[in-house]
Amino acid sequence: MKVLIVGGGKTLYFLCRNFTSKGYEVVIINRNKEECVQLARQLSAVVVCGDGSDADILKDGGAMAADAVLAITPNDQDNLVICQLASLRFGVPRTVALANDPDNAEVFEKLGVSAFSTTHIVGSLIEQCASLEQIINLLPVGEGRVNVTEIVIDADSPVSGKQLKDIDLPENALIAVVIHNGRPIVPRGTNELQAGDRVVLITLPENHGPVLKALTGEMK
Repeated sequence: MKVLIVGGGKTLYFLCRNFTSKGYEVVIINRNKEECVQLARQLSAVVVCGDGSDADILKDGGAMAADAVLAITPNDQDNLVICQLASLRFGVPRTVALANDPDNAEVFEKLGVSAFSTTHIVGSLIEQCASLEQIINLLPVGEGRVNVTEIVIDADSPVSGKQLKDIDLPENALIAVVIHNGRPIVPRGTNELQAGDRVVLITLPENHGPVLKALTGEMK
């Protein structure tokens, strides 16, 4: 798999190191000459010095053969242009842009560019910390549009001892699996949640916090 990363800094360094450790072919595009020299010395990646929002530079970086392009520069407009060029001109099947301003993430998505915001990610993690001791796994799927979370029901949970049909969950939330005494169950409304049960939830990012609150209690 060939991945083209446009940007710089520690984030790029660790992403590149992670990708190369998995055997990916990585190309870095960075406009800072000194940083390019340093990256070339530190990483097992091809480094191209130039402006990644320039189509010719993307071509020099091998965008025509790339499986994915990741734009993580400090400039949101550049990140959007890079991903649009990669997708529309070079036919790259997967592009992802960093939205430094979280308000731009939705705009990018409407323009057909997958986006992520570190602000949203960190905010979500802080929200989850209220019930962190009960969260076993959190897996974002569908490009981050869906969360699959496994939690443990304890004796203090407001839903302990209740049947599913009596639990009021926010919209677009589903208790998909209950693991009771090590036995997985696809639950129905008459199934009762008990202390020690492990519950697999399917939620959307925007309602993830309220669903956790409903199952584990007040946010701390």
